[in-house]
Amino acid sequence: MKNKKNITGIILSGGKSARMGTDKGFLLLNEKPFIQYSIDALKPLVSEIIIVSDNPNYDSFGLKRVTDITKNAGPVAGICSGLEASSTKYNLVLSCDIPLINTEILKNLINAIDDTSEIIQVESKGKTMPLIALYKKQVKDTFNNLLKENERRLRIAIKTCNSKSIVLKNEHEVCTMNVNTKKELKAVENEYNH
Repeated sequence: MKNKKNITGIILSGGKSARMGTDKGFLLLNEKPFIQYSIDALKPLVSEIIIVSDNPNYDSFGLKRVTDITKNAGPVAGICSGLEASSTKYNLVLSCDIPLINTEILKNLINAIDDTSEIIQVESKGKTMPLIALYKKQVKDTFNNLLKENERRLRIAIKTCNSKSIVLKNEHEVCTMNVNTKKELKAVENEYNH
């Protein structure tokens, strides 16, 4: 396992979610804000946690917060901003809307580090999850160039890098549920109280 001194945690708390009508990081599950679950999952594995958000309310978590370098350009810009602010080679990137995420799953990403992969992402239910992934700092240059060319699709950005996926065991798939709608919030609450 890589030393945590070499790993930074980056949490993307980008924006107002159109479908939830509110900033998802502050949604509560069991009276705890979503972003706190991401922080708790990352903490044992990283030397620093950076929150990427333009919302100053996140300062209440006492962590370093950086704003998006390129505004309204989605996760490509968010990841770029986080990597720019990171001082380590390896970076665990999480979105703030996966409250069931845990340290175990993130350890799988760290254990999969090799010499060639620039991005290692989780694969759950046949879908790759670039917002539960490990990014090498060098990726920011590629992402920056894509942003300059107005390419904002994360899947396209990842295709330009050397990436691989870690397939989750079935029992872990539930940990990657993300919340975009009130209905999905209900589903997560049911799982949590299961």
